[in-house]
Order: sequence, then C-alpha cells, then structure tokens
Amino acid sequence: MTEDNQKTLSKAAVPITLDRLDWGTEDSMNTELAKSKKERKQLPETITSKELYADIMRIAWPSLCELFLTSLVSMVDTMMVGGLGAGAISAVSLATQPKFVFMNLIMALNTGATALVSRARGMQDRARADAILRQSLVLITFVGLLSTIIGYWGSEWMIRFMSNGGLSENVIAEGTRYLRIQFLFFMSLSWSMSISAILKGTGQAKPSMYYNTIANVVNIFFNWVMIYGNLGCPKLGVAGASIATGIGQTVATVIAFGCILSGKYYATLKISLKNLFSFDRDILSGLYKVGVPSMIEQLIMRVGMIIFSRTVASLGEIEFATHNIAMNIQSMSFMIGQGFAVASTSLVGQGLGKRRPDMAEHYSRRCRSIGLWVSVAIALLFLVFRHTLVGLYNRDPEILRLGGYLMFIVAFLQPFQSNQFILGGSLRGAGDTRFTAFTMLLTIVIIRTSLAWLLVTVLGLGLMGAWIAVAVDQVLRSLLIMWRYNQGKWKGIRL
Repeated sequence: MTEDNQKTLSKAAVPITLDRLDWGTEDSMNTELAKSKKERKQLPETITSKELYADIMRIAWPSLCELFLTSLVSMVDTMMVGGLGAGAISAVSLATQPKFVFMNLIMALNTGATALVSRARGMQDRARADAILRQSLVLITFVGLLSTIIGYWGSEWMIRFMSNGGLSENVIAEGTRYLRIQFLFFMSLSWSMSISAILKGTGQAKPSMYYNTIANVVNIFFNWVMIYGNLGCPKLGVAGASIATGIGQTVATVIAFGCILSGKYYATLKISLKNLFSFDRDILSGLYKVGVPSMIEQLIMRVGMIIFSRTVASLGEIEFATHNIAMNIQSMSFMIGQGFAVASTSLVGQGLGKRRPDMAEHYSRRCRSIGLWVSVAIALLFLVFRHTLVGLYNRDPEILRLGGYLMFIVAFLQPFQSNQFILGGSLRGAGDTRFTAFTMLLTIVIIRTSLAWLLVTVLGLGLMGAWIAVAVDQVLRSLLIMWRYNQGKWKGIRL
C-alpha cells in the first residue's frame, strides 16, 4: 500500500480488524478454499471473535437505526393514511409494487456498485472508489429519468392492473394520484439510494442514517400538515401523503450530495465536463457482471409480487387492507436482516478485495448468528402484541380478527427471513447474484404465485391461503440460499 493510500485510508475509512492483516495471495486463497468446514472456523492467531463482532456492529448499527426509523415512518405513514379508511390503505398499497418495479433497476445498479466499491475499499484504492461513485450516478441519472417518464404516464394503467377488478373506482383514482406524485420525485429517490449504497459499501453507514433520519422527520411533519389539512394547508388525503414522502426524499438527496462532495468520506464525487461521461471499461464490466443478474433477480421478484398482490386484491378491500397491514408490520422486521446484510455485504467484499476469503467467511457467519438471535426475540414480540400492532392501523373488527391470524405466520417467518437476508447479502458482496435470481424465479414467481392461486381461488382459503403461500416461499428460499452459501463457490468469484 502506498503512503498516499495509507493517509487517505486513515482519514476517510472506517477501520476494521481486516486492515491490520497481511494481504492474501493466489496460493493462500487456494489453500483456504481447500480447507474443511472445521478448519475454516479457526480464526487467524492475532484475531479474536470479539473484534469481529465489534467490526460488524460498527457498520451494522447505523444501518439498523436507519432501517428501524424508515420502517417506523412507513408504519406511521400507513397508520395516518389508515385514519382515512380501508380504501385509503388499499389505494396506497396498489402503488407499491409498480413503483418497486422501477426501483429494482436502480437497486440492481446499486448492488453492482456496492460489490465493486467494497472491493476497492479492501484493496485500499480510493481513486477507484471515486470512479465507481461517479460512473454509477451518471448511469442512475439516465435510468431514473427514463423511469420517471414511463412511470408517470403509465400510472393509471398500472393501478388498474393491480386492482384486478376487486377494488372501487375511487380507490383506483386515489392510487393513481398517489403513484403519479411518487414518480415526480423518483429521480431524487434514485440518487439518494445510489449514494447510500456506495457509502455502505465502503463501510460508512452513518451518513445515510443521519440524512434519512432527517428525511423521515420531515416526512411525518408534512404528513400531518397535508393529509389532514393542518397549518392552513388544504386536506389532501392520500395525495398529501405522497407529496410528504417526496419532500422527505428530496431533503435526504440534498444532504447525501453534500456528503459525497465534502471529501470527508472514502468515496468522493469529483465531476468535471472532461470526465463526466468518461467510463472505465473494467468498472462497467463489473457493474454488468453483478448488476444484470441482480436486476433479473429483482424483476423476477416483482413479477411474482405483482401476480401475488393481484390475487389478494381480488378478495376485496378489507382483505387487501389487512394483507397490507401485515406486510407493513413484517417489513418493520426486515430491518434486522437488512441491517446485518449491509454489514455482511461490505465486509465480505472487503475481505475478498484483500484476498482473504477466510475473513470474509468469519464476518458473514457472525452477522448471521447475531441476526438469528435478534429475529427470535422479534418473533416473540409479534406473537404477544399481535392484536395491538394490527389495531394501530385500523380498529375494524374484521381487520383485527384476520390480522391477528396473519401475525402468527409473520412471527414464524422471522428466523428464515433473517437468514435469507444476511446470507444473500454475503453472496451479493462476493458478486454471486445469478443463483439468487434463479431462487427468486423458483420460489416467488413459480411456487408463491401458483400456490396462492390454488389455495385462494381453487380451495377458497382466502387471505390465510395467500399467507400460507408466503410462508412456503420464504422457508424454501432461505434454505436454498443457505445451501448455496455453504457450497463456498462465492469465495472464488473474480470481479
């Protein structure tokens, strides 16, 4: 490592135990890949398990806080909209899947950027990290603008398609207004997501936590102002909730750009007319190699979710509202798996970037261990307070009854969900995204949708049948990803 790199590393990077270890070689990597499972559990002599857990928490806790607050705001959002009735919840829920289809394109590019920048951090090459940041943002801008145009003009068709004939014209009209406003702010969301992915890839999750926390506070404030018409603002209902979300996203984006322009973090945005459209073939190749399978994975997942949501929507407003309340509560628990997945993705990428697959595996296994224990605790809380949680959204007796049953399934899935997120994050950090795409195709598109159709439409099990299909999908997906991880092929991937 050059003296210049040593200085920039100490100034801008989050220090981890990996930094003080020697670089691996081709011979040492081959030796590591040939070890037995028992041998792979042994830590290097100068490293303790406590130090690795400290590294994980140093990266994970800002992400956990950020995700917790984001999920909390999502819950509050839904609760505030829920005060307008079950139809309002359904209107907002109809817009979720179409919006995520377009977001998946952004998330796919971000997956590739995170994998590349984490390896750049492992190689202690700050100039490459800067180049990855710049080129990712340029690509994100093109994709984001195209998505905005298509999404805005296609909003009504997408909402009608999602309703599947089971919801009223008023709900469709409200959902269309909500989705169109979301697409007006789509570019802002795309930029903030991309910057967050880059920062987290270098192990720096705190900036994202700070600016997203501020954005969430702004979102809730404008929800109060616009949904119900406070401080002289007209009562905008569902449309007000969408505008409030967009304002919060814009605030986050402005602060995020301030972070990467400041030079205080490992990846810094340096743009001039000379280098704006200058692309590095090696970086583009890495983005393609990781991003395209990730995009296919995400699109496959959304196709499955859209088909599944249409099946549930056909049951009517009460059932669809209850379903989305349960999904919203479940998404609150995603924070555990996603938070430790961020740490796992970053640390695995850095380990492989330094040619230390042994350290990459030590980090990922400990991320999984913490996540599983926390997920069990959350499952118990969901069981004990199931009716209270559902009641926060809506007090309709039928929604409380159906939602109470669904919470048993939500609680049962917690350990499987955590396992899937964290090991999936490890695979993505290594650049192994093709298998996860295949897994999504098998479990969500084929198994979940077909089983939901059978249980809901043919056997008439209603909403409970749909959630049995969710459980089968989640359990199988978790087991398949764990099998892939245990094969160890991810440790030999070159980017």
